Amino acid sequence: MSIVNEHFDPAGGADQAAVSWEMRGEGLHVRASGTWTIATVGTLDAKIRKARELNEARRVIVDAVDIVHVDTAGAWLLRRLVRTAEENGGGGDVVNLDARFERLLALAGHVGQPDRIAPPPRLFIVKLLEEIGEGAFHAYRQGRDLLGFIGLVTVKLMHVIVNPRRIRGTALVNQIEEVGLNALPIVGLLNLLVGVVLAYQGADQLARFGAEIFTVNLLAVSVLREIGVLITSIIVAGRSGSAFTAQIGTMKVNQEIDAMQTIGLDPIEVLVVPRMIALIIALPLLTFFAMIMGLFGGGLVSVLLLDLSVTQFTTQLLDAATIETMLVGLVKAPVFASLIALVGCFEGLRVSGSADSVGRLTTQSVVESIFLVIVFDAAFSIVFSILGI
Repeated sequence: MSIVNEHFDPAGGADQAAVSWEMRGEGLHVRASGTWTIATVGTLDAKIRKARELNEARRVIVDAVDIVHVDTAGAWLLRRLVRTAEENGGGGDVVNLDARFERLLALAGHVGQPDRIAPPPRLFIVKLLEEIGEGAFHAYRQGRDLLGFIGLVTVKLMHVIVNPRRIRGTALVNQIEEVGLNALPIVGLLNLLVGVVLAYQGADQLARFGAEIFTVNLLAVSVLREIGVLITSIIVAGRSGSAFTAQIGTMKVNQEIDAMQTIGLDPIEVLVVPRMIALIIALPLLTFFAMIMGLFGGGLVSVLLLDLSVTQFTTQLLDAATIETMLVGLVKAPVFASLIALVGCFEGLRVSGSADSVGRLTTQSVVESIFLVIVFDAAFSIVFSILGI
């Protein structure tokens, strides 16, 4: 027979926790005493884990007659002594525990064993329908909340328009610089390359019919009506829309928005309205710049590949497209700008106080913005087709 004692005094004698064990035949008899609480179980747990007898025993009886107090952590540690023996193919029990702690010990027996509760089997079709329903409900709730947010921002925007002195000029100019001026390089470069691709691919296909000259028509209509505003809006959604969500979300995490409300400032008027107005002003200008760069890129390919002179290209371009063609593209820009700003700010205000939430909602705002831009672009195409524009 061997006896091992471990004693822990966390408070210089005020509270004591001790554990000892001895082999009795094929079983291990464990004697626990003192206060088994969260203040003591850390050290007791470390001692127990190092004890080979306690971890290899197939039969454990824990005598808790000398335990004076137990909390949830202590009850869990007592129950784990028995569970270890059960996992080794045997069993055990906790005996002589004060009746006050029996219920707590019973509850601790269910902690740490979720893997033993097998979920009920479900048919694939049931799981599929459940996921579809959950997604549909989430989309409905998201759309409802976004629609309510659009109404709130519209009311605040009307207040600002009626009383222009409420417009924060410094914030507005700063946002125009961020979303407009600083975006010129990337917008110009990408639309230039898109123009090159459109002209090259168009010329390659039309050459089969001896109609290379109509590459200019293809370029003019596609860039002015669709590609210029669509590519620019997608770039702005990924660049500025995500920035809106990240900036406002970080302010939410840091409780800066709560501080603004405490001193009487309206977050919608201070944070959302300047960003929305700035994007409504900047995106049409970016779109016009994108159209020019797209036509310039296509013109380079046409002059170099089709052997057209600059004069011939310009003449064909003016025959293929008019000012109205450009206005069809430009009229979409303020609508797309409003969508991007609203979604970006909406998701930023939904951040729930963690870095993970900021990242997740920033990604979600970009996806939603691009989705809505494409949906509204398709709607514009249908309406213009019906109107014959």
